[in-house]
Amino acid sequence: MSCTFTARLCLGLTLSLWIPVLTGSLPKPILRVQPHSVVSRRTKVTFLCEETIGANEYHLYKDGKLYKTVTKNKQKPANKAEFSLSNVDLSNAGQYRCSYNTQDESSGYSDPLELVVTGDYWTPSLSAQASPVVTSGGYVTLQCESWHNNHRFILTVEGPQKLSWMQDSQYNNSTRKYHALFSVGPVTPNQRWIFRCYSYDRNRPYVWSPPSESVELLVSGNLQKPTIKAEPGSVITSKRAMTIWCQGNLDAEVYFLHNEKSQKTQSTQTLQQPGNKGKFFIPSVTQQHAGQYRCYCYSSAGWSQPSDTLELVVTGIYEYYEPRLSVLPSPVVTAGGNMTLHCASDFHYDKFILTKEDKKFTSSLDTEHISSSRQYRALFIIGPTTPTHTGTFRCYGYYKNAPQLWSVPSALQQILISGLSKKPSLLTHQGHILDPGMTLTLQCYSDINYDRFALHKVGGADIMQHSSQQTDTGFSVANFTLGYVSSSTGGQYRCYGAHNLSSEWSASSEPLDILITGQLPLTPSLSVQPNHTVHSGETVSLLCWSMDSVDTFILSKEGSAQQPLRLKSKSHDQQSQAEFSMSAVTSHLSGTYRCYGAQDSSFYLLSSASAPVELTVSGTIESSTWPPKRPIPPIPTENQDHTMENLIRMGMAVLVLIVLSILATEAWRSHRQTHPVAGN
Repeated sequence: MSCTFTARLCLGLTLSLWIPVLTGSLPKPILRVQPHSVVSRRTKVTFLCEETIGANEYHLYKDGKLYKTVTKNKQKPANKAEFSLSNVDLSNAGQYRCSYNTQDESSGYSDPLELVVTGDYWTPSLSAQASPVVTSGGYVTLQCESWHNNHRFILTVEGPQKLSWMQDSQYNNSTRKYHALFSVGPVTPNQRWIFRCYSYDRNRPYVWSPPSESVELLVSGNLQKPTIKAEPGSVITSKRAMTIWCQGNLDAEVYFLHNEKSQKTQSTQTLQQPGNKGKFFIPSVTQQHAGQYRCYCYSSAGWSQPSDTLELVVTGIYEYYEPRLSVLPSPVVTAGGNMTLHCASDFHYDKFILTKEDKKFTSSLDTEHISSSRQYRALFIIGPTTPTHTGTFRCYGYYKNAPQLWSVPSALQQILISGLSKKPSLLTHQGHILDPGMTLTLQCYSDINYDRFALHKVGGADIMQHSSQQTDTGFSVANFTLGYVSSSTGGQYRCYGAHNLSSEWSASSEPLDILITGQLPLTPSLSVQPNHTVHSGETVSLLCWSMDSVDTFILSKEGSAQQPLRLKSKSHDQQSQAEFSMSAVTSHLSGTYRCYGAQDSSFYLLSSASAPVELTVSGTIESSTWPPKRPIPPIPTENQDHTMENLIRMGMAVLVLIVLSILATEAWRSHRQTHPVAGN
């Protein structure tokens, strides 16, 4: 039931009090109390007895008995008297009235005023059944609950109307608590609905328990809905700080945030500028913060509609069971092609989900158990690919009963979608064949003004990216330093270019093979036929052979920028051999040659080098079967110092002047010696 507080609380109580009857024709006084008729212990309370005649004496009665008398202070001619209780205790709770006397008559009693003192018994709890969210005009059920066997519960709501509800308590066998259910409504959107509840013993109706925590209903109104967003994102690692922002119209006075799995709401009246936004800061995210959120705003015009739903996911929950993410056929895919992202774990999860740049990318997939590998996996098939698929991916595992609690993430997997723009070039200044321990830098360059370049080792999972630099010759260049060479450095590399304002990458460069020596326990031999010195236009054969079994032989020319030559070996006289034949040779083919052996199982890992063989080609330069070196753009360096170059140039200039001076002097002397002879 509902009722209105005026001069007294609606307690549904009647007391058999002995109250003496006063007679007379004077108007009855009015009794008020400050600060409130429901106060906690140790509060200062002041009763005000007000009349309009001009009394000489005022009387305050408690529970029908005279409690205090005050004689009018002539220095304070106001028609009222104050009765102060400086430190209210439970004994001060009760029903109060007042009266006054003039010189001739006594007034009647004021209407009763009930002073309730809280702070006895256990503190009850208050919750909204199902949810504190209610539509305009709807009803909601609030439950007041306590461990203490009190006889009744009181539900109060803040506001000028001061409504309250009373219910007898009932015992709940399942919770072993005492409770009461209050059906509240219809709820209107033109005010705030803030509730508290108390418990009390029917034999002590003015002594209540401490108040429960407040419950504020969130009313789904008709005003424009606010927007909601999370920073740094809605997928957040456990223990990180984050902020949820709610922004409505400029008239908003207070914002509310509600997690749909929680009975509690958060509110803020400290609005942030610009935009009059509500800020909800979470210093350290925990599992309890995961869930689906909506926000509301309230203004003098009423309640807004709820915002759209924000799903907050907390990751890093199952920290010892990290999934693994890989991509097939390669992390570099041509636009229009397909790729498969493979998420797997040795630990059982119900579902796997994929994110891109820490945001949900796809719907989750149920895991499947692969008995042969004892793994759980899910395959995310993506295609046809577009440039928007370029980016950084992760995968997570989670359980169906906790969809917003995810595992630790897999390692990052970069995806690059190559397009149709002009391909760059890739080269190495250290050569294609390297010894372990050497340092290696690969250079990607283009005459297109690309802003950045990416390098990918075919078959690998990593993609390196660098900003480009511009050379004086108009090339855009990026250098990728791979560090000290080891067996893992061997492989085939490609590079790609892109502009900053586009997610599309260029077509792939031509592949560049990097081969590592000393990885096989053998050393082949190399010989040249018919001779080490030949004339231009003749045919030369370089024979590489080994007594050990070799699948492929590689022939390299010292200083050449071109890829080494490969030939499958043939078995001859119980040895492996390959003959590299070059017809119509030119002087371009002069140089030092070495050969290496390799196995098909480790294509880029070579044996030690053979002994070097010198080949000299004499005669005019003609077309060659070994292509010439490609032009190589200069490597840009920051703050390049040209002092040494300038000194060399100056020294060369001085040397030329000296030589010219000597030649001129000799010519002059020769002229003087021959001149007299000519004269005779």
